[in-house]
Amino acid sequence: MLDLGLPLNATDLAATPLPGVDGLAGDSSTLLAIILSHGHRDHWGLVPKVNRQIPLIMGKATESIMRAAADFVPDAIALDAAQHLKHGKQIQLGPFLITPRLVDHSGFDAYAMEVEANGRRLFYSGDLRAHGRKSKLFEALLKHPPRNIDTMLMEGSSLGRLANDQSFPTEDALEELFIGRFRATDGMALVACSAQNIDRVVTIYRAAKRTGRTLIVDAYAAEVLKATEHSSIPKPAHGWTNLAVFIPHSQRVQLLKKNIAPIVDTYREFRVWPEQLADVAHRSVMLFRGWMMRDLDRAQALTGARVIWSQWDGYLTTGSAGAMLKSDCESRGIPFETIHTSGHASPGDLKRLAAAVSPKRLIPIHTFEREQFPDLFENVALINDGEWTEI
Repeated sequence: MLDLGLPLNATDLAATPLPGVDGLAGDSSTLLAIILSHGHRDHWGLVPKVNRQIPLIMGKATESIMRAAADFVPDAIALDAAQHLKHGKQIQLGPFLITPRLVDHSGFDAYAMEVEANGRRLFYSGDLRAHGRKSKLFEALLKHPPRNIDTMLMEGSSLGRLANDQSFPTEDALEELFIGRFRATDGMALVACSAQNIDRVVTIYRAAKRTGRTLIVDAYAAEVLKATEHSSIPKPAHGWTNLAVFIPHSQRVQLLKKNIAPIVDTYREFRVWPEQLADVAHRSVMLFRGWMMRDLDRAQALTGARVIWSQWDGYLTTGSAGAMLKSDCESRGIPFETIHTSGHASPGDLKRLAAAVSPKRLIPIHTFEREQFPDLFENVALINDGEWTEI
């Protein structure tokens, strides 16, 4: 099975049934493994409901990041991998030969996959894009695409969000926008983005450093950055400058309750304390979430602040935590704006991918706009959810 996510429009885990695949909830000798392309909940969110005897396969960094997040994020879970995905390293599972392809995506350590069995070949795009910090991976995929693909499963998240002739801004372009906003901010720049969007954290860190500011992260973000185990990713460790760690009050309480407070000892030299926040605000950028506002308010560190929303605007819908943050900023007179780019490929880049792979059949997945596919791509077959199809 390739991915087992909680749908984006699902109300909650308990109310969402597993798909009708033998062995997910019980024993099965034919379900050999669940392969997780990356660590976003819409690709792994139903895994907690399955038989724990089913082997899980994912990237090593994905496993590490999910384990780090499980101590901080409600409903997150630490998963144990039976094997790890690695770019170009083939995995044999019964009759299936799987070849992972590392891709550019907002989720770190994300893979597309070639699957071959009994002379038939499938290519699964997973989630990918061409405008992130690993855009060379997308271009390499176009230059050396999988060949003789009978069926391609291709994501289409951008359809309906972006005109077919438009493209998303690059992470490099966002870096320049952040630089401009940081320079125009008298106090602390507060950037609301996911700590697991490693590309974005790198973008913000680079912009902070180029404007003489220090990036402040909380313990959750610090642990996620460490979990990447990648030398080019900023983290509270020896050799990194312009990086600090602030632990909000509620997070300190959470760490104590879970008996994991000692994890912060590894970055004690990077700590910023509440009584220091007001003094360093004008030369700082904070990786921020709305519930941290209380700590900044108590520390009197909000003078001249600016909040930048760097996530999907869909999280700003009425009644959401994002909408409440925006309303709180408005009531406090704190400027609130969006600087963001998608984690998914634009329609134009999807067309380039489909043309390079040239599958005999292309099936839309991961989209609310599958009806647009036949107008954009060749050899499209629309397969309904829950409907079996033979390759």
